[in-house]
Amino acid sequence: MNRRQNAIIELITKYEIEKQEDLVDKLNEMGFASTQATVSRDIKQLGLVKMHGTKKKFKYTQVKYTTDGISVKFGNLFKESVLSIQTAGNMIVIRTVSGGANSAAAFLDKQEFEEVLGTIAGDDCIFAVASSPEAALDIARTLKSYF
Repeated sequence: MNRRQNAIIELITKYEIEKQEDLVDKLNEMGFASTQATVSRDIKQLGLVKMHGTKKKFKYTQVKYTTDGISVKFGNLFKESVLSIQTAGNMIVIRTVSGGANSAAAFLDKQEFEEVLGTIAGDDCIFAVASSPEAALDIARTLKSYF
């Protein structure tokens, strides 16, 4: 982790930062010449996700992983944000509360299901492509068991 990334962790711990642009502004104030693209890369490398804040609608937070790669907090975030899980052929469609898809998709990705070929998250919906319809059903069953 470099100095800028350490500063990002410090900032998201101290402030409820909702947008990448706000993070760029705060970093620039601290003397780090940063762009939105750089901050976007840092967010991905640091494993930051958005969750509900107390002052703002959403805020960036860092998820701490346990030895098996998944934190209890992250699992709870998945449980609290997912509304439904359905399959259609080899697709898994996961509906979430508004703004919850990014965090839920990060949780799904962290599961490292071999049969998941990829995921796409919007605001309140995730599409995951499985290698087969049977794999999609198995993954959906596993995800539903987290409730």
